[in-house]
Formats: sequence, structure tokens, C-alpha cells
Amino acid sequence: MNQELPDRKLFGEDFIWGVSTSALQTEGSTLADGKGKSIWDEFAGRKYTIKSKHTPENATEFYKLYKKDIQLLRKMNIKNFRFSISWPRLFPDGFNFNSKGADFYDRLIDELLENEITPWATLYHWDLPLDLEKKGGWTNRNIIYWFEKYTYACLKKYGDRIQHWMIMNEPVAFTGAGYFLGIHAPGRRGLNNFLPAIHHTVMTICNSNQIIKELYPKSERGTTFSTSLITPFSERKSDQSAAKRVDVMLNRMFPEAICGMGYPMDDLPVLRRIEKHIMPGDLSLMNADFDFFGLQNYTREVVAHSWFTPYLKAKMIPANKRNVPTTKMNWEIYPEGIFEVLKKFSSYPFVKKIIITENGASFNDQVIENKVCDYNRRDFIQEYIKQVYYAQKAGIPVKGYFVWSFTDNFEWSEGYTQRFGLVHIDFETQERIIKESGKWY
Repeated sequence: MNQELPDRKLFGEDFIWGVSTSALQTEGSTLADGKGKSIWDEFAGRKYTIKSKHTPENATEFYKLYKKDIQLLRKMNIKNFRFSISWPRLFPDGFNFNSKGADFYDRLIDELLENEITPWATLYHWDLPLDLEKKGGWTNRNIIYWFEKYTYACLKKYGDRIQHWMIMNEPVAFTGAGYFLGIHAPGRRGLNNFLPAIHHTVMTICNSNQIIKELYPKSERGTTFSTSLITPFSERKSDQSAAKRVDVMLNRMFPEAICGMGYPMDDLPVLRRIEKHIMPGDLSLMNADFDFFGLQNYTREVVAHSWFTPYLKAKMIPANKRNVPTTKMNWEIYPEGIFEVLKKFSSYPFVKKIIITENGASFNDQVIENKVCDYNRRDFIQEYIKQVYYAQKAGIPVKGYFVWSFTDNFEWSEGYTQRFGLVHIDFETQERIIKESGKWY
């Protein structure tokens, strides 16, 4: 294969190029215009949850500076912008509609369209209204109906202008980190939280997908999944089996359940315990027919057997212990991984089209003479795009690529210590500087 970076034109005129963001990570103005608290507003106020005691209170002030940022998008010739709608901005208590908060997205969408930038909206990017979490959050089956009301509101308000919908962002991440490991909001732990959260998330995604299909059948529907190539640490059978179990958890569980294959219980027996949360009729509803699959890929995971890890009997071998190139997040730089996950998902019969909805890297950016020469990020993106090109040439139906992220932002439990942006943000002054990677992209 040609090792030169493929020209953008070789991907075809219909290939989608864009950037991604999310509401909580960028908007700031956490209580402006009647917005309610999210689980992350509460979680960030606890001790020892967020690095350097950072909070999303200001973030990048996108709520105030969105027009300025849209002009940056124009300057950078970026034609597709993925953002998320804040559930607690529309429904501060989870139940009562807040027109002032909802009007923000009217202004945002109109401004994007006026500047010939296509909006790609995510309904849920982890910012659950705090009042709904107090009622059980994703462990409460009623969340299916709470989210249904929210979906209807978003479609009624914005469906005439948004043609591309992503229902949820990385369900395994927000359920696993938030309801099993407790390292993300709302900070719950254990299987008794995790298993109902899994099933209620699956049911909610399927239900919301059906609503969008009925109300706007000509729009494109999908959701996004975090993916990683899983590699066994050795050829030992125990490591091979451990890697298979981790692959089920990280890559297979949600897509297969959502798209009609059921939960892969045979390959991960602990999932049998989810059966008590499955109500009569549920399985017939678990059959979403997405127009596209959003895949998000950053790294690969190397897995070894571990007697001490409950349920999975597996452990990740950190990149810094394997003498491999890494990002600041200590994630291995492994571009070939994105080819492998594209190949894996294209083999599913229910996958019609794939869009890479997040890919990017955090590095130690330095501002020198008002420039950020982040050639390491530029090289990272180039090498991953090469692999996307190879996948396309191999017949894999990958039709788009979005960088994470447009700007530096609030990176969850990492606070503002990790920078993924194509645009540098000074979080004290909110000054923007397009990085060299952004100029190239």
C-alpha cells in the first residue's frame, strides 16, 4: 500500500469530514437561563473526583461564544459539526420544559446553517439531569419514558433542520464508568447498578430510534459506540480467553443487544444476571435499524488473565509498561487498530454505513509566540486517516470522519488537564488559537 497520506479527494465527494464536541464539555453557563444541574455538576463538587478540582462551570463558554466558534469553523473550512443537546438545559428537573434553554439550540442550529455548516446532533452525551438521578437514573426503568419525552421535545423543536441524529454517546462508557466503577458521574458502583443501567440504556436507545424514524423518516439515525482493538498479552489460552471477555464487554455487548442479537451471554456469563431486568416484550423491541453506526476509536487494549478481577478475570496491561508510543492519556498510539475495528463492525449484517464520530489525541501542547505547533497531533490524525482510507479501499462502508475535538474542553474526570482540541483554549481568558493540527485539518 502507498504509505503517503491519501489526498482528501480520494475519499470521494460524499465523504463526511467534521469535528465533534459535547454540551457539558464546552458550554459552561451551567445554571444560565433556567438550566438544571446535571450529574456532572454534582459529581465535580465532590472531593477527589476531578483532577485539580476542576468543574464544568465555565468550560469553553460555548454557550456565550458559539458565534465566534462557528466563525472559527468557517475559517478552518469544516463543514460538519457534531454537538450534543443538554438534557437538563431543556428539562431542568427532568419533567418540565425550559423554553429559554431550548432556544439556545435554535440559535446555534440556525447560525450553523447560515454558515453552511451541517449540524450533527447527539441527544445524550452523559449529562443526565440530577433530579432524575435522584430517582435512580439509568437504574430506574422509567428512564425509558423520561428520555422518550425528551426525544419528542428535541424532534419537535429541531427536527425540521437537523438531518443527522446520534441518540447516545458511548453507552458502555457512561454505564461502566458511572454505574459500575464509580469513576465518572454519578459515581455508583457494582453489578446491582451496572446491569439494570445496561438494559435500560439499550431499551431507551431502541425506543428513541423508533421515535425519530416515525417523526422524521428521511433523517439519518445512529448512535455512537466506543471501540478498541483487543489484543491478548500472550498466546496462552488464559490470556486469549480474557481478551475475548473484554472484547464482549467493550465492543460487542451494546451493539449486539441493540440491533437484535441479544446479549452475548454465552461469551460473558455474568450477563445472564441481566435477565431479571428483561421484561416481557423487551426482546422484540431490541432491534434498532440504524442508518449509520458511529464508531469512536482512540487506542487498543492489551489484555492478560487475572484471577483477582471479578467477573471478567482480566486486566489491561498499561501502555507505559509495554514500551510503546503513547499520548498524554497514556493511550497507545496504534493507528492499525482503527482499521481492525472498522473491519470487525463491517462484518455485522445490521451495519449499513459507518462514520468515525470521534478520533483524536491529547498531548502536551505549548503556546509559543501565539502558536501551538502540535505536530504530534497532526501526525496522529494523519496516520489514523490513512487507516480509514485503507478500510474504505478494502470495501468497508466507512463514509465519514470526525476529529475529537474541535476545541480543548472539560475532559470529564481529567478536568482541563488533557487537551484534545484542534483549537487551543486559554481557560482563564477564553482566547482561541487554531493549532497547527487544526490548520492542516
